[in-house]
Amino acid sequence: MNPISTERAQQRQRTASEIRDSLRELRIQLALLNYRVGSQAELKDIELDCIDILDAYGPLSPSALARRAGLHPATMTGVLDRLERGGWIVRERDPSDRRAVLVHVVRDRFGELLGLYAGMARAMNTLLAGYSDRELEVIADFMRKTLEAGRAATEDIGAAQSPQD
Repeated sequence: MNPISTERAQQRQRTASEIRDSLRELRIQLALLNYRVGSQAELKDIELDCIDILDAYGPLSPSALARRAGLHPATMTGVLDRLERGGWIVRERDPSDRRAVLVHVVRDRFGELLGLYAGMARAMNTLLAGYSDRELEVIADFMRKTLEAGRAATEDIGAAQSPQD
């Protein structure tokens, strides 16, 4: 291998390592942000996650929400009880199947959460404005592929767990 190729390979390896390290640090920073938001809103991490899942994919049945959140259905019942008492969600009969229940986010309460994330939203808008359309496409592609890698890793761990878990 010529010296230029070796240098390029080493630079690529350093850059890839920097990306992995940055993703790890981002995970930590977002966890801290969510902790602060949750503390302000008096929500536990899993409650905040459930509200976010419902906003993104809802309304959902309690069992569908439990699957998306990775929780046992009995645990989900307790989470939903706390969220309902706090006015964050409502459980209503499914109009297409009166025996089923759907969980909805209370929009006014969700707006409170958005207000707590407003600083991060502004910072992201400013950050993204500095990239060209082509760069944004590359970043979006990287994020989609990273998300899929995370989903696959999560499924692999779930498949490896025993049925009792």
